[in-house]
Amino acid sequence: MQLEALRMAYEEIKRGSDTVSFSDVVSKIDGRLGPDYGLDHVWIKSEDLRAEKKKNRLENDLNPYMKNYTIKESIRMGFTEFGDFYYSRGQLSDSLKSYSRTCDYSSTSNHIIHMCLNVILVSIEMSQFVHVTTYANKAKQIQDALDPITMSKLCCALGLAHLEAKRYKLAARMFLEVGQELTNHYMEVIAPQDVATYGGLCALASFERAELKANMINS
Repeated sequence: MQLEALRMAYEEIKRGSDTVSFSDVVSKIDGRLGPDYGLDHVWIKSEDLRAEKKKNRLENDLNPYMKNYTIKESIRMGFTEFGDFYYSRGQLSDSLKSYSRTCDYSSTSNHIIHMCLNVILVSIEMSQFVHVTTYANKAKQIQDALDPITMSKLCCALGLAHLEAKRYKLAARMFLEVGQELTNHYMEVIAPQDVATYGGLCALASFERAELKANMINS
């Protein structure tokens, strides 16, 4: 099972540009999957070069706007692009910093929601669940910009944060609030079948019989 997971990780990472994680996976495979799953030096060199060029372009695009703070939207978009870039490279701390900086240049509720979701995504990967809770609750307060899918994403994030903290009843309630409209819209964080599994297990572990009947059996 471990080797199969590593094989899938190898193939998935090579669709992106995270060369550090790629090297780490190859090290863990340790030749056990044959020559087709070895260290691809040509690919690494190509992706690193491509990444360096893209980073330079992003810096050149953003720097002029940083000298003129009146163009807030261009700065916000620039830091968002940097967040996306660093995330694709597996540089999660830099990604988190870039996404967080967009808050200062956000002028609409939708901008704040977008920032919160980006910070939540990276924070989950970094296991920084205090950040997850903070930004999910921040986003939930912006009622005018919350559509059902976004609300369900926030419930998933809070459910995972409560689960990590062993607050199983709160986790169950969050997972149970996830709407059916979420479907595959949050696959980068959690699969829909896992929402049901986690919600069910947390409810079984923490709900009283009457609450379990009301929320699970009769719903």
